[in-house]
Amino acid sequence: MNAFSFTTVPSLVVDYGSARRLGTLLRERYRDERRLVLVTDRFLHESGLIGPALDNLATQGWQVTVIDDVVADPPDHVVLDAAARARASGAQIVLGLGGGSSMDVAKLIAVLCASNQPLDTMYGVGHVEGPRLPLVLMPTTAGTGSEVTAISIVTTGATTKSGVVSPILYPDIALLDAELTLGLPPQATAATGIDAMVHAIEAYTSARLKNPLSDMLAKESLRLLYANLLTACRDGRNRAAREAMLLGATLAGQAFSNAPVAAVHALAYPLGGHFHVPHGLSNALVLMHVLRFNASAAAPLYAELADTLQCVAADASIETKTEAFIQTMQTLVDETGIPRTLREVGVEDSHLPMLAADAMKQQRLLINNPREMTEAAALDIYKAAL
Repeated sequence: MNAFSFTTVPSLVVDYGSARRLGTLLRERYRDERRLVLVTDRFLHESGLIGPALDNLATQGWQVTVIDDVVADPPDHVVLDAAARARASGAQIVLGLGGGSSMDVAKLIAVLCASNQPLDTMYGVGHVEGPRLPLVLMPTTAGTGSEVTAISIVTTGATTKSGVVSPILYPDIALLDAELTLGLPPQATAATGIDAMVHAIEAYTSARLKNPLSDMLAKESLRLLYANLLTACRDGRNRAAREAMLLGATLAGQAFSNAPVAAVHALAYPLGGHFHVPHGLSNALVLMHVLRFNASAAAPLYAELADTLQCVAADASIETKTEAFIQTMQTLVDETGIPRTLREVGVEDSHLPMLAADAMKQQRLLINNPREMTEAAALDIYKAAL
């Protein structure tokens, strides 16, 4: 066995309905602190979804400053402005409650409030110097896995994204309450769920840092997500399906935080940057084409994932299992009803060279791909996805 290391959050709590007891739960852990910054988005705040959590926080004596202007693919100025307000409030704890963007911003706020390090020096792997404030993350979608990753994604220009990657960004507590996901619409359920499945697949096939623990988590994640995605899309209030989806997304997050993602994400990021395609959907749009590109190098691993999903006879050949796995994923994505081509999200032929060139800037991800990805190959994948 090759040497490996595995890191994850120190505390993972899975507790249905825990948002309604959030103040109590945090008071058990943090007895002396009073000033808490809650980072979320305006929809969650104004819709009343986080109302019970805010009520319980107040009951338990928490002085809460709500920062609710987080947007998808948060620009760096949004992060910096939110951090300034958090500092002004005298924040002692940062709570990220929402989708991946809210949790990513919360991670950076926790660092920026406790450190003098400029944000623009944190981009890349291992550049965060710390320290940070205590950090609690609570997802409202079953997708990004941000609640258990050491990664924060920021939009750093008109169309570009950069990642901050550091173990300092792991939260102290990841709190999973599937009740918060019950109202997620079918399209968002599908896109975020497929995003989590991509995390599992890419972690399992990662050319770097793949290890027995990440493999175990990736396979169990994929099993849970595959078995429950369509149920969650069709019956959004199915508690069992929602709980399985949320746990599956978290397990995938733990897997890819240690065995990093690759070409699917690298080709998806330019779609988000240029066309503002939600991250989960952008992954889904290129997934099948990257799977087929990688098949010549990753076939034995795809065959093992086919066994996990039991989508073909156990004694079938590696080639048969690989094709069955890819086709199974294709069928699942098709049945969710989300957009399937780049044209459906506004991409035209003339945009493809630009997308391919931008994908090549994601070397942090491409080095993890099981097959070398060139700009010409990326262009061919975008053409196939058009």
